[in-house]
Amino acid sequence: MILCAGRNETFDFAKPIGVGLIESAISLTKLILEEKPAFLFFVGTAGSYGNHQPFDLVYSHSAANIELCFLQNRCYTPLQNIVDVEKVHVSRGTIYPSPIVNSSNYITTDTTFANNMIEKNIELENMEFFSVVSVANHFHIPCSGLFVVTNYCDENAHLDFIHNHAQAKELITLHVEKNMKI
Repeated sequence: MILCAGRNETFDFAKPIGVGLIESAISLTKLILEEKPAFLFFVGTAGSYGNHQPFDLVYSHSAANIELCFLQNRCYTPLQNIVDVEKVHVSRGTIYPSPIVNSSNYITTDTTFANNMIEKNIELENMEFFSVVSVANHFHIPCSGLFVVTNYCDENAHLDFIHNHAQAKELITLHVEKNMKI
């Protein structure tokens, strides 16, 4: 089953699950219970903390939910805040490690924060992927994600996202149609 966020990031070949951590977790759980998919493939855009350039295509099987206060040592969590897909098998074997994609209901606009994320080996930002991996693991469904970078996580993040979003969606569509034969 191919998934996407929704709202302004939809694709004809993907089922929208909502924007952010909560909408995506609720909608994906409902979809899994109703349709019982064997595999989940999330496609979407991402911001780069600095290791990837706009329009890079990045596959991932790892997600995080790291907030600013955690990087500043001003909070803690009893929850697991970095998750890997339980098992991922592709034609060339199991893929590990993969870039970690951070998910939050907020968009990073500060390069200091972005640099701190890179220091923690977290490379990208997408609002839904942590929910996707967490829900998939709960139901023991293999999954992966494909992201096209739209922007760096800096003061221009929103403007660059808006400027690059349509082209990033086209790249996702071309890549999925070519490689998944939909």
